[in-house]
Amino acid sequence: MSLAICSLKWEAAHTGAQRITYDSDGYHLVRFPYVTGEEQYDRWSMHDPAKGGSAASKFPDARSGLVWPSHDGWGVLSALVFWEADADDLEYRVRFVRDPLSLTTGYNSTATTDIAPTRGGQYRSYMWQMFVHPDTPVGLKVSVRGAGDVKISTPLMLAELKLAIHTDVKVP
Repeated sequence: MSLAICSLKWEAAHTGAQRITYDSDGYHLVRFPYVTGEEQYDRWSMHDPAKGGSAASKFPDARSGLVWPSHDGWGVLSALVFWEADADDLEYRVRFVRDPLSLTTGYNSTATTDIAPTRGGQYRSYMWQMFVHPDTPVGLKVSVRGAGDVKISTPLMLAELKLAIHTDVKVP
């Protein structure tokens, strides 16, 4: 079975802190630079700055958070998110979203996970599987909430988003 793969990485140590801004859904779409290098792989141009708008996207605009699947297929999404250490009474949320900017088929979140903090920094990995399509971008959204569901701007330290598409899905 063949795979088409896109692997993105953003790290505060290389580009500075990512400013957390909350969208109307109460989540932040994680942005990724348009570069190749360590943990970055995009031979299928799924993280193409030309897609999704009339002008080229530039990191860190919202479109730099989109992955446009290159094929119809079974997508395996995985993510790694590190937050800076913060107060103990916070809740950390992550979700994968189809069309997070409502550019094509409309916002559709899936696989939302919420977690209580542990001591020190918050280091989590996530995985979800679903059908993906070239006309529907996917993205990784995060949220940190305090008492009363107040959104907190806890700095991200590192984020990775990977999409592996099984392009040869058997049908009966």
